[in-house]
Amino acid sequence: MRRSAIERLLPAAYQRACVPGSVLWTLLDVMEALHAPDEAILAEVDALFDPYRAPDGLVVRLTRWVAMDHVVASPRPDTPLPLPVGRLRDLVANAALLARWRGTPYGIRRALELATGMSGFAIDEPAEQPFHVVVRVPASAAGQLAVITRIVEAEKPASTTVEIVLEEESS
Repeated sequence: MRRSAIERLLPAAYQRACVPGSVLWTLLDVMEALHAPDEAILAEVDALFDPYRAPDGLVVRLTRWVAMDHVVASPRPDTPLPLPVGRLRDLVANAALLARWRGTPYGIRRALELATGMSGFAIDEPAEQPFHVVVRVPASAAGQLAVITRIVEAEKPASTTVEIVLEEESS
């Protein structure tokens, strides 16, 4: 808040007494300086909620706000994140789409693609096994099976069983 704006909030007697060089003038200058950092934060507050502009430390919290916290859930707070922050930003940015398609083959596949940064996932629903889903994982995603399993368990319909199959590497 500018010194002049603060001055306008004062009673008329104080406004008349606020002249350059006075104690009140100096006090209002100090108040302006104290308000400046908070006002700078408030001017950019929307960046805190934008997954691509939020500070790295806030992105994990954003995943909780959009119900994608199962991706980063860990029993210990000092455990490193299972995904790079960029992948978490993508998940948060697409959370509305993922929520709309939750429990469907498209939703599961899209969540896996966003989380791993890879394509080639296949979701099968065998006709001979009702309420069962087979998730085929490309061989290139073998190193991320823990995260893939966590996502599939959270995204699949509650009434279904799931089988995660790692595809063979093609020669």
